[in-house]
Amino acid sequence: MKKIPATVFLGWTILLFTGIQNAESQVKTGIEVLVERDFDLLAGKRVGLVTNPTGVDSQLRSTIDILDAHVNLILLFGPEHGVRGEFGAGDHVGDQVDDRTGIPVVSLYGSSRKPDKDALEQVDVIVYDIQDIGTRSYTYISTMGLLMEAAAETGKEVVILDRPNPLGGIRVEGPLVDDGFHSFVSQYSIPYVYGLTCGELALYLNGEGLLAGGVSCNLHVVPMEGWDRSMTFEQTGLPWVPTSPHIPDHRTAFYYPATGIIGELDPSMIGIGYTLPFQVLVTGSIDAHLLADAMNGLELDGIIFRPIYLKPYYMEKQGQELQGVQIHITDPARAPLTEIQFWFLQEAHKLDPGFDPFEGRENRYRMFDQVCGSDLVRSSLMNDFDFTRAESYWNSQVESFTKTAIQYYLYK
Repeated sequence: MKKIPATVFLGWTILLFTGIQNAESQVKTGIEVLVERDFDLLAGKRVGLVTNPTGVDSQLRSTIDILDAHVNLILLFGPEHGVRGEFGAGDHVGDQVDDRTGIPVVSLYGSSRKPDKDALEQVDVIVYDIQDIGTRSYTYISTMGLLMEAAAETGKEVVILDRPNPLGGIRVEGPLVDDGFHSFVSQYSIPYVYGLTCGELALYLNGEGLLAGGVSCNLHVVPMEGWDRSMTFEQTGLPWVPTSPHIPDHRTAFYYPATGIIGELDPSMIGIGYTLPFQVLVTGSIDAHLLADAMNGLELDGIIFRPIYLKPYYMEKQGQELQGVQIHITDPARAPLTEIQFWFLQEAHKLDPGFDPFEGRENRYRMFDQVCGSDLVRSSLMNDFDFTRAESYWNSQVESFTKTAIQYYLYK
């Protein structure tokens, strides 16, 4: 059996994939704790709010509406996909007015991705309430960090309303970001899967001097109640609101880091455009059964690969016949998520030496490298499609990061 890497620590149970949700939430998110505290951190202050449709309480009441009814909510700030989720992935988000409340919305995913001084002059404190998925390339944490930088520069307070990391608080995978490869999909030097809640990550960025210029902001985190690091999202009893169009449920959050990097080369290869986003690895010519046998032959812990045939409904390969494997995570505690996609490239190339998803995709190299955090993985794979050469690098910085991150833990 291929051993579990140092990147993954035990602590989850198979309950993640049972589909059972508690009738009553075991976990109170930051917004619910803030309500119980009678909005103490916001009393008498002009408030700005960075949120999207995931900013809800356990009864699916929007944080926008909750704050609008109880505090002086002046401005909304819209990340990728918009405050109400009306924009697609990568769509330019413009300034607007929220139809429901009449509150102005300042875009953080348009011409600027950082709140400007004019906007911040209107508020005393900025609240952040967004459900994340625990993966570095997901842009919400970049928005959070840039918000913190802007607040530090203007002397404004930041309040993070904490939420669960759906991957748990134990799993850490992937390298830090090398100099020259920082971008909005790798804004800060943290592992690809970083094992922190957004509140803990904010404390880490603030405390470790990772914000631009080494600044730190006046930061307050409202912790959850009832959450621990080994908890699956289902065990929280909380409802899942899609964090973006291709993350429809909390299970998909586990597949995103398993395939999302190579999806930068070809989204159709990982199920974007079909009903299983991030859950498949397909090609146009390699026999599905042979590929499933090869992938299962690697004996990756906690994963089974099933042959699959599909035709995308949209995207570049709409209507084309594709085949490959569907990923089934049988033990989320043990599965080496981020490595799956690289082993796939290796095994697919063995079966068909003409298979080369890098060919003709030169315009995507930079994005691929930025998501990875360096060009080492791409260079190694393009050389001979042997992931074993890059495997040790991929996990080499996990232990040192974890030792530092522990001091920012808010939960056991």
